[in-house]
Amino acid sequence: MKKTFTLLSIFLLVIASAFKPVNRGLDEVITALKSGDATELARYVDDNIEIGLPDKTDTYSRAQALVIFRDFFTNVGVRSFEVKHQGDNGGRQFCIGTLNTRTGAYRTTVFMTTKNGKQLVKEIRFQEI
Repeated sequence: MKKTFTLLSIFLLVIASAFKPVNRGLDEVITALKSGDATELARYVDDNIEIGLPDKTDTYSRAQALVIFRDFFTNVGVRSFEVKHQGDNGGRQFCIGTLNTRTGAYRTTVFMTTKNGKQLVKEIRFQEI
């Protein structure tokens, strides 16, 4: 009886995990934003990314994005990131939150896409609140 219960429990756990939404990439991006870690954030950037900053919006390569994130996070002094809403729209994940910094708060929007089975940031916007 104990063996049957254990096997049934393992089976149900495997089945339940199969229906869990895949947010792995988005979760890591949120963690990077919370700590202001530009290097970690750049790991999840697509080959080209649109970055919207308060004074400029443009498309950059992954290497350029790392420099821009590092410069932005250093200048504003990231304190925290609060997720306000996140979801999935037709296989594309998104997150809206508030990036709290020593210079003020920024409404932050992240759009991700799936490429070769991996979630990658395609666009990120920081708008002063």
